[in-house]
Amino acid sequence: MKQPLVILTGPTAVGKTKLSILLAKAVGGEIISADSMQVYRHMDIGSAKIMKEEQQGVPHHMIDVLEPSEDFNVVYFQQKCRECIEEIYAAGHIPILTGGTGFYIQAVLYDIDFTKNEADSSYRHAMEQLAGGEGGAGKLHALLMEVDPASAQTIHGNNTKRVIRALEYYHLTGEQISQHNETQRGRAPAYNACYFVLNDDRDKLYARIDERVDNMLEAGLVEEVQTLVTLGCRRGQVSMQGLGYKEILSYLEGELSLEEAVRLIKRDTRHFAKRQLTWFRRERDVLWLDRQLYGGSEEVILAHMLQTMRENGIL
Repeated sequence: MKQPLVILTGPTAVGKTKLSILLAKAVGGEIISADSMQVYRHMDIGSAKIMKEEQQGVPHHMIDVLEPSEDFNVVYFQQKCRECIEEIYAAGHIPILTGGTGFYIQAVLYDIDFTKNEADSSYRHAMEQLAGGEGGAGKLHALLMEVDPASAQTIHGNNTKRVIRALEYYHLTGEQISQHNETQRGRAPAYNACYFVLNDDRDKLYARIDERVDNMLEAGLVEEVQTLVTLGCRRGQVSMQGLGYKEILSYLEGELSLEEAVRLIKRDTRHFAKRQLTWFRRERDVLWLDRQLYGGSEEVILAHMLQTMRENGIL
C-alpha cells in the first residue's frame, strides 16, 4: 500500500493558504510548502509567506529554512521534502503539499530521478554569472531557444532560474528538459495521492493579484528589499529572481520608477498565474476545484475534498 499524500496547488493568489489550513485541521495534517520563495528567511512580504500567527497551530515545513544568499533548487527541495514527509508519517499525520511550484510537486509525487543532473555545478554558476550581466536574461533565453525551443516557449525569459535549469540539464545530459518532463509525466505516482488544483474565474484571480501587490507595497515591500540589499543580496542570486523582488531591486537601483516596477510586478504575476495553470492542465492526475462551482465557499470545497479523500482511501 502506498502512503497517503494530499496536494493542494493552483495559481498564485487563488486562496490556497486559507483552504490548506482548513484541510489540515480537518484531517490532522501537516503542511509542506511547495513554494520557491518561502524557503528564504527575511523574504516575508514579497513571497506572501504565511506567518506563525496565521498558521493556527498547524505545523508548517519548508518555510524559513535558507538564507537569501543560498541556492535553492528542485533537487534540494525533493530531498528535504522526503525527509519532512517521513517525519509527518512518524507522527501519525497526513502530509499536505501546498504551493504553486508545479515542477517541485511533480518531482515529489512521481519520485523523479535527478542524479544525472547533480554532477557538476560549474556550468550553472557560469550561467548565473551571465544572468547577472547586462541583458543576461535575454542572452540566456536565446541560448535555450537554440537547444530546446519547446522549453523556451513555455519558460518566460525573466524566469532565469528555470532557464538556467533547462540549459544545465541539456549541458549535462544532452537531453532536452522538455522531453524529460514529458517522460516523467508518464511515471506512476509514488504515493496514494489526491492532487487538488484550486482555480477561479480569471478576472477574479487577476483582481486578487493586483490587490495582493498593492497590499505588499503598503506592508513594506520596498523596505524589505532594501533590507535584503543591506544584507548583501544582489542581482543574479536565486532568491532575488523572485517576482516582486527583482522589480523593486531595479527601482532601488534607479532603473525603474516605482510606478513602473509595480506595473511590471502585476503584469508578470498575471502571466505567471497563466503559466501555472498551463502546467497543471498538462498533469494527468489532477482534481480540479473551480471556486465558482462551489459558490466560492471554502467550507463547501473542503467537504468535497474530504469526500474525495475518503473515496481514495486516504481517510
